[in-house]
Amino acid sequence: MLAIIAPARLASTRFPEKLLHPIHGKPLILWVAERLQEQAPDIPRYFAVDDTKLEKTLRDAGHEAIMTRVDHSCGTDRLAEANETIGADRIINVQGDEPLVTGGQIRALERMLADGAQMATLATPFHSRTDFLDPNQVKVVLDGRGRALYFSRAPIPHDRDGFESFDDDWVERSPTYRHLGLYAYQADFLRTYCGLPEGALERIEKLEQLRVLESGYAIQVDITDEPSIGIDTPADAAQFERELKQNA
Repeated sequence: MLAIIAPARLASTRFPEKLLHPIHGKPLILWVAERLQEQAPDIPRYFAVDDTKLEKTLRDAGHEAIMTRVDHSCGTDRLAEANETIGADRIINVQGDEPLVTGGQIRALERMLADGAQMATLATPFHSRTDFLDPNQVKVVLDGRGRALYFSRAPIPHDRDGFESFDDDWVERSPTYRHLGLYAYQADFLRTYCGLPEGALERIEKLEQLRVLESGYAIQVDITDEPSIGIDTPADAAQFERELKQNA
């Protein structure tokens, strides 16, 4: 069975209770739930939550919510706990703050699992120098088979000959992609992942997926031209609300 599970933690340092933040009068988490329902109606969808307020908001609107422990250090552990109840053998992990996820992205993740990937994710081309230099825009470089070589907040690869021509065109031609926080797992590998020790690179970069690479496992990556956005700050929420008004 394939299932979509969205880990949803109420606490947020940069944006307290952001998943309940109203956008056009509707909590953010319901924008995500309705988007998933619209884009992937044939795949069972669940939210792995850590607070009764999230659980009630989702269930009152007709969506599935599973209560999980509050002390998980990462969304992957929350995902794994929820799947002990759900029992899916393939899991697509959509973040609870990603209101623009697309059906095409979900299908790409599903295809990589069907092709045998233990873990898979998505990336999209960079188009601007500003984004490429932004440490909040995670970079990924790939091997010849489309597997992740490394994820970094730094602009990689470094051009030894200098960045004199380092402009938007250079960025578009580079072999670096912007990582999107969407994942897919085989259930047995998800259990393995949650038992892996924290890695040194993970601690430095604050990127949990580096734990997989440091432990010698592969992450398959597909390239999409459909960039998604996550709501991390009040400014992101305001931008999303402006886009909704423009498209109304």
